[in-house]
Amino acid sequence: MPYSVPDPKIFACTQSKILAEKIAKAFGAELGNVAFTRYSDGEFQPSFEESVRGARVFIIGSTNPSSENLMEMLLMLDAAKRASARHITAVIPYFGWARQDRKDKPRVPIGAKLVAKLLEAAGATRIITMDLHADQIQGFFEKPVDHMFASTVFLPYLQELNLKNLTIASPDMGGSKRAYAYSKFLSSDVVICYKQRAEANVIEHMELIGDVTGKNVVLVDDMVDTAGTLTKAADLMIERGAISVRAIATHALLSGNAYEKIENSKLSELIVTDSIPLKQQSDKVRVISCAELFADVMHRVHHNTSISSKFLM
Repeated sequence: MPYSVPDPKIFACTQSKILAEKIAKAFGAELGNVAFTRYSDGEFQPSFEESVRGARVFIIGSTNPSSENLMEMLLMLDAAKRASARHITAVIPYFGWARQDRKDKPRVPIGAKLVAKLLEAAGATRIITMDLHADQIQGFFEKPVDHMFASTVFLPYLQELNLKNLTIASPDMGGSKRAYAYSKFLSSDVVICYKQRAEANVIEHMELIGDVTGKNVVLVDDMVDTAGTLTKAADLMIERGAISVRAIATHALLSGNAYEKIENSKLSELIVTDSIPLKQQSDKVRVISCAELFADVMHRVHHNTSISSKFLM
């Protein structure tokens, strides 16, 4: 009797449940049932309430802090491995701990490398993620990594705005490659902000490289945490003669008083994806879903077809 490949199973980690439901719907499947046993001390245990034996399993969950999100992903990967799943794909819209991609001073960990090893040890046979903080993190894995770019989500929105005198900006030197990729696609100018930090999340000085006079500026970044860089850059550009300043940031961490900074800044709007659920609503924050992108890539992975069309940058 010929062996038939079972349909894939899609499961969600707790904090990514809403995004996972959108992905599953776009994929054309139902989310699998996961039950959680929780103990009074905070320990928890996930349990798949259906068979995954011989199936391709997709587990969707961003791993941003708190560390519970990462731990939940690891436990679900381990459960799938021990339940004899055939392929186990960790779908991580936001790969947390990615800012620790190197030793920038003595006696510190390389957290992104550690997380990569943990995911593989737990049972992941493939990783699907989006806009890593540092591209080289892909090299920390021994398993295949499909690294998507949110430009496939953001560019249609920017084109619909039909902004005149458009200029793409990078909020720091490290993001210049991303800014140039957007500018090439949109046939626009590029400016770059140079910043010096006093400490993590604290900017000591910022300077602008390029002219923004009479321009509609779009800042592009992979994440927005405290929003200090983006709001300071927006205010600086308006001072230097920009007509308007928008910001695109794939992952909306928005910690601390980030929302207050955005509301009080010169930013016209902040456009983000739903890779991380928003902590609160804001008239200045627009969310564009990445569900269709992930559903399409997952479908192509399951059917062993090319995903190269998803690499716009």
